[in-house]
Amino acid sequence: MTPEQHERERLNELRTIIGRANSAYYVDDAPFLADSEYDALVRELRQLEQRHPEWDSVSSPSNQVGAPPVVTFVEGIQPTSSHSTQASQAFAPVVHGAPMLSLDNAFSLSELTAWEQRMFRILGLNSGTNIEYVCELKIDGLSVSILYEDGALVRASTRGDGTTGEDITANVLTIKSIPHRLSRYEGIPSRIEIRGEIFLSHQEFARINASLEERSGRTFANCRNAAAGSLRQKDPEVTASRNLHALFYTVGEVSNWSVSQQSMLLQQYHEWGLPTNSHVKRCVGLAEVSRFVEEWETRKEELDYDIDGVVIKVDSFHLQNELGQVSRAPRWAIAYKYPALQVRTKVERIDVQVGRTGALTPVAILTPVAVGGVIVSRATLHNEDEIRRRDVRVGDTVVVQRAGEVIPEVVEVVTADRSGAECEFIMPSHCPICSTPVVRASGEAVTRCPNHACPARQQQAMEHFVSRGAMDIEGLGSRHIEQLLSTGTIRDAADFYLLDMEKLISLDRMGEKLATRLLQNIQSSKTRPLRKLIFALGIRHIGDRSASILASHFGTLENLRNATSKELAEVHEIGQAMADSVAVWFNEPRHRELVDKLIRVGVKPQESTALQITTDLAGKSFVFTGTLTKLKREQAEDIVRSRGGRASGSVSRNTSFVVAGDAAGSKLEKAQALGVTVLTEDDFLDLIGDFQNVPEQLQLEAE
Repeated sequence: MTPEQHERERLNELRTIIGRANSAYYVDDAPFLADSEYDALVRELRQLEQRHPEWDSVSSPSNQVGAPPVVTFVEGIQPTSSHSTQASQAFAPVVHGAPMLSLDNAFSLSELTAWEQRMFRILGLNSGTNIEYVCELKIDGLSVSILYEDGALVRASTRGDGTTGEDITANVLTIKSIPHRLSRYEGIPSRIEIRGEIFLSHQEFARINASLEERSGRTFANCRNAAAGSLRQKDPEVTASRNLHALFYTVGEVSNWSVSQQSMLLQQYHEWGLPTNSHVKRCVGLAEVSRFVEEWETRKEELDYDIDGVVIKVDSFHLQNELGQVSRAPRWAIAYKYPALQVRTKVERIDVQVGRTGALTPVAILTPVAVGGVIVSRATLHNEDEIRRRDVRVGDTVVVQRAGEVIPEVVEVVTADRSGAECEFIMPSHCPICSTPVVRASGEAVTRCPNHACPARQQQAMEHFVSRGAMDIEGLGSRHIEQLLSTGTIRDAADFYLLDMEKLISLDRMGEKLATRLLQNIQSSKTRPLRKLIFALGIRHIGDRSASILASHFGTLENLRNATSKELAEVHEIGQAMADSVAVWFNEPRHRELVDKLIRVGVKPQESTALQITTDLAGKSFVFTGTLTKLKREQAEDIVRSRGGRASGSVSRNTSFVVAGDAAGSKLEKAQALGVTVLTEDDFLDLIGDFQNVPEQLQLEAE
């Protein structure tokens, strides 16, 4: 084979791989290439196409943006793109008013300089000229285009292939930070496509994955996938349950309106009530741009969301128009990509951890390696199916990725480095801690140890019970709990309340002073709010939010433990799965015995609102926003429920009142746009008959 034939074969191979990668990333939300690997393949393809312009093709991935959307053929709507032909039950096609372009990438300061020099040649400027740029953080999320007509949100869509995207309006309307109506009316164009990024914080990503793993074992690989999966849900309530964020930074089609600079566009968006990134800088010349880029390569670790670089744009729209664009990207903007926080290391072994619900989680034990300044020696492998999908074996060389504070993950296996000595992982047939045969329910990805007396399950359950979000018994660490369990001093959570000075002094590193303080903390925890105790019990599917809802509705532990599954499912925001889980938990004899024992040893949680005191707020829905000064927000919500009303976390046309405290934000703006009645905290107190008429137990919780 001649060198030219070899290059032609490689070019075709690259186009195939990149095409598949685009479809996996943009359509399936399931990328199989790391960003750095994808970027390297695209660069190689472009270099080949530049050496052989005769091989250029409009169908090459280098000339396209994203991937064609997966669309539903809705009556009266026909796809306008010839490649939008894949059947789906998901979303209708949307043709963008103006194309959603991609960006070319730079991976070094020398490449930034080369980009600027190309612009100088097109503009006829001297190389010493200082152009004004706007530098913006490159959010690693899902691109979205939102159409506003006369200031009202009428449609939202994904990027798709840059020409045709998917209609995700119903889901976007659930995102709290995106206004349904722009807050200023004067000067708003009759029609404008506002574009930006939808993403998840690291904290919310961890919460979603923990919830998914608890229920099914299926988790998202990273924040970007989780954001995309959350935004492309058939049920908007699922999207609403995930705290998505949005930041806007560019414009598509617009009618009878213009600004002259990118920096002015961002300011205008802010004035309209659209969220924009505060970490933006206007730079004069490439030297200032370089300093901004270098600064954020380190500072990005401070953020609670993922960025993978900085976007540099020419500030002047006049110069942008003069520079124009190539087939897929503007000449006036470029993305400086940071090296991914990915490294290679070895899988030394795969351990299996047992959680408090019995879930068996395989964990890769790695040869310690530095990733983004942090030494990583472990990475979660989620479940058996995930290991099979990635084909992770003991002895493999793997690429490990860390994003912010998220648990490190194995991105890919370097199969080319295999020697043949690697060992496939086999999920144990018995619990690695107590040797009980494990089970895997039909339709679930999680394998579980069914032994409630399993030491690992007991340890995790006890640690959960004393944790800050639960009974908050400060001073009881995991080592202390391990000693108490191993010696038989405690067998269940109620035994914490039977500890005395003699038993505590016997623990390692437990002096008399520390033991005295710990006994005081244990005593204080007896009267924690009911919602804390419910959460501490560790009922499957019940987190702190649902525990609070149950406490507010049922009022007492006795009412809750006697509730039927039907009664539980009728509680607002408590689904059938939660209801069944609670009912089953309290019906198990060992759990009823635990609750009885907790009561005997003096645990008497502060009761929440007793079922319903009055019905004067029946049919009314309240949303609280901002900082309240006379009530806690949870207490205010409990008061509403005690009067037969409903407390919600989001504003809609069905909201009766929004109670706005100090520094109220987007919820207040949305209420004003929708014409919802807004109350001050004093107005709310007048409505409910003032604080003095609030039940005593609610006043105690507020204090």
